[in-house]
Amino acid sequence: MTVARPTRPGPTASPGLPVWLHRVIPVLVLLALMWVAELADLLTPLQLDGYGIRPRQADGLPGIVLSPFLHLGLGHLIANTSGLLVLGSLLAWTTRHLWLVTVGVVLLGGAGVWLLGAPRTVVIGASGVVYGYAAFLAVYGFAARRIAPALVGVLVIVLYGGLLWGVLPLRPGVSWQGHLFGALAGVALALWLGRRDRAARPRSARPRRAP
Repeated sequence: MTVARPTRPGPTASPGLPVWLHRVIPVLVLLALMWVAELADLLTPLQLDGYGIRPRQADGLPGIVLSPFLHLGLGHLIANTSGLLVLGSLLAWTTRHLWLVTVGVVLLGGAGVWLLGAPRTVVIGASGVVYGYAAFLAVYGFAARRIAPALVGVLVIVLYGGLLWGVLPLRPGVSWQGHLFGALAGVALALWLGRRDRAARPRSARPRRAP
């Protein structure tokens, strides 16, 4: 005799939270950690900014992970908060790769800064993540051949195309290397994940060329 056992309910969004808001919670958590770190730096003698990336110095390696959570004052943090909130939310709504992209951009972009950043500097700030998110969104939809993410990519290019100037050494005191390597990491992840997602789609769901 075959017995059917009731299945356990899978993980769902928190009760009372719409799906779109539930997907944005990780972005809000990252931003909260950045604000907590900056307030601790401003209100205590911890001097957390010294834990950023120190290019080609062994004691600067932890900064690859820590630097996105550190900022040079509230103005710097507010500027990055808006970009992270908008781009991070778009990334969370259009793909399921928010955490993978975030970790990949932080590690790959930070490693690039550590290897090729300006000597005798300390690099801090989440702008590399902002550039990584923007680059990922601009490329992913085309690599995955998905209409909605591709339209989001066009929107990001139109609204954030001015970020392109940030990858050039035009402003003293600004780590253009952080912007550049964050963007390159975003492009690499978009090509990899986009092609992987396209290959994983059922053949019937793939676009076909007209005869």
